[in-house]
Amino acid sequence: MNVFLKNKDYRRFSIASFLSGTGDVLFYLAFMTYASKLHNYSLALSLIAISESIPRLFEIFSGYLADRTRNKFKNIFLMAVVRFILYAIVGFLFVAKVSDWNLVIAVVVINFFSDTFGSYSSGLVAPLVADIVGKKDFGEAEGFTSGVSEIINMVAQFVGSGLLLFMSYSNLAFVNAFTFLAAGLLYASVGLKHKKDGQSLEPKEVNEQKFFATMKSSFTQAKKAPGLLTIMVIVALLNGVLGAMSALIPIVMAGHKSTMLIGNYSFTMAVMGVLVSCGAALGSMFGQQLFRNVSAFTMTIIAGALSFLTTLSTLSAHIYAVLPFFFLLAATASIASIKLTQWLVNTVEHKILASTVGLLNTFAMASSPVMTTIFTTVSGMSDVRYALILLLVVEATVFFVTIKMSVKVKKAEAEDKSAAVVSE
Repeated sequence: MNVFLKNKDYRRFSIASFLSGTGDVLFYLAFMTYASKLHNYSLALSLIAISESIPRLFEIFSGYLADRTRNKFKNIFLMAVVRFILYAIVGFLFVAKVSDWNLVIAVVVINFFSDTFGSYSSGLVAPLVADIVGKKDFGEAEGFTSGVSEIINMVAQFVGSGLLLFMSYSNLAFVNAFTFLAAGLLYASVGLKHKKDGQSLEPKEVNEQKFFATMKSSFTQAKKAPGLLTIMVIVALLNGVLGAMSALIPIVMAGHKSTMLIGNYSFTMAVMGVLVSCGAALGSMFGQQLFRNVSAFTMTIIAGALSFLTTLSTLSAHIYAVLPFFFLLAATASIASIKLTQWLVNTVEHKILASTVGLLNTFAMASSPVMTTIFTTVSGMSDVRYALILLLVVEATVFFVTIKMSVKVKKAEAEDKSAAVVSE
């Protein structure tokens, strides 16, 4: 939070991110509500979910393109204008009262392109934030933005449901459009200010390598930092565990109503969702400051232990044991993720930063649906208990591998220090 209060440029970047995120959530809720009223609502909702999720898997490519872009501020602003135009078109489509399915398909396509452009824009923003706040404070800055965005996402869902009572779908589409335009203007204002002062933040050099050469460079540079690649895999697996738990706990709730429900099913789901969101938000916002001197390995070990305890509590089917562990798991997993991002920023070259972060995000995003699919399939074909036991085995394996690697890295660091002292 300190960097947000003290750094005016970063504050503008954050507010721009919050604005576009709020508009996106409000319209997403409105569009989902509209689709839920259609005759074949299941297909419509599935198409919307796909249009939201697929662009996240393209972050590896959008990050690469961002690293090859010279005029980053100009392109961020252009992406904001394009997204403004796209959602203005959506607003006019609602006003024109296009037939239900034609409208849904058109908006799904527009949403897909908008989120893809948004992924590219995020890749452009990351290295600029590193320049604005400095590499040392990048983790804190990224964590604060991520945490506040999580809270905004949660609050906007409640606000959006209220706005739908007196605002039309077209109005919310226009609101979303203008949030993107406002965000673009904020980004542009920072770029123009530095250009006017003769201290342009635009990169002096950009990545000229081909895609696979860039990925190889990212891998090679990350490999030089002992344990970094291992942590990348572990954090991705933790993200997958969170996704799998979010899918398996509701199944356990349905089968153990007497011990797993607080009041009723929907209320319990809401409580769990809020707790997990708050855990992730608090971990992102304050974790880097509170645990600045704690290593990424230590945080992943703690998160691994908490994931095991969360699954064990779910297996015992007691909601009051599940909730606190799940909350702490979300918080520590967020802290571990932020520490990993900070480690990457300190390790890889600035000109391939967006590519490397995009690679990490793609890997982390892919792990959640893959692990969720595996464990829910096991649950569906047999019993949810077998899925939870299998998850316990995975978590225990990850936990012990993390400890082993942590000891190995510390031993290597100690040997390097001893060698340095002898050479002096």
